[in-house]
Amino acid sequence: EVQLQAYGGGLVQAGGSLRLSCAVSGLTFGNSAIAWFRQAPGKEREGVACIVSDNDDTVYSDSVKGRFTIASDNAKNAVYLQMNSLKSEDTAVYYCAAKPAYCARYASLYAYWGQGTLVTVSS
Repeated sequence: EVQLQAYGGGLVQAGGSLRLSCAVSGLTFGNSAIAWFRQAPGKEREGVACIVSDNDDTVYSDSVKGRFTIASDNAKNAVYLQMNSLKSEDTAVYYCAAKPAYCARYASLYAYWGQGTLVTVSS
């Protein structure tokens, strides 16, 4: 059974930092694409970042490029999202998701999802 568990959200002031973690089990970690999506109230779910650890392939949305960093730890089957210079518009529920092989833009292409973790950025 594939399981993803996201945690690390919380309340932070604008300009601050948070690190989200996603623990993954039940799939071949190295050649799976593990992505972070987020969904703000009243908005569609959007992709934030994605990584395929076997080849260190990473993808970022334009809205977070240069502020967020995605990384993986193959030994722990975990993916992290380091979020710096947070803005109020980063407030959302963040989800980690997985699919085989390569990163994709659309949430519908990811078969496996963790529960969300709420990030609230106060201005």
